[in-house]
Amino acid sequence: MKTVAITAIDNEYIIGKILCIGRNYVDHIKELDNEEPSAPVVFTKPSTAVVYNDGQVKIPPFSTDCHYEAELAVLIGQDGKDIAEQDALEYVAGYGVAIDMTLRDVQNRLKQKGLPWDIAKGFDTSCPLSDFTPAADVADPQQLNIRLLQNGTERQNGSTSLMINSVAKIISYLSGIFTLEEGDLILTGTPAGVGKVAAGDNLEAIIEGVGKVRVLVV
Repeated sequence: MKTVAITAIDNEYIIGKILCIGRNYVDHIKELDNEEPSAPVVFTKPSTAVVYNDGQVKIPPFSTDCHYEAELAVLIGQDGKDIAEQDALEYVAGYGVAIDMTLRDVQNRLKQKGLPWDIAKGFDTSCPLSDFTPAADVADPQQLNIRLLQNGTERQNGSTSLMINSVAKIISYLSGIFTLEEGDLILTGTPAGVGKVAAGDNLEAIIEGVGKVRVLVV
């Protein structure tokens, strides 16, 4: 059983569903030569994918092209279904930092065959995750800077203001498909600058005013 904490108020949540949004920043879509979607692209990770701050990301032996993707993570604090966009942020308990580790070679093979991405996105340790900051302490989730450092060198630097679908819109959309429950996590997509990792790399994802997560790739 994996949990996440809002340390400032000493609250802990059992992780439920991890719902992820792909292709939510135009520049990232372009760098991977993908088409811009007409609706949010949704995939999932199991809770067993979570690894905590100062943990290790283990690249599976069946991949030679593992990439980092720094993202804003959203922690759902109460159950909801068919949530109106204007009410969506009321369901957020906190915000955190995630790295969506992706086996790009595996993903590309699956995409070419029209198959799901689960293996490429949901392997063990594929979701490094920070502690969470209370939602009340984040004035506007659409005005946050996301950075990722690889061995101390900045690789990603983007703003949540560049999201195609806002946090509120994502919550509303997902709640029309899945009942959102306390402890569910939403990963909201990554800005441009994704790249390959290798064993021995140190990764650090930072969102000012939210938190940071550091991991070692092995």
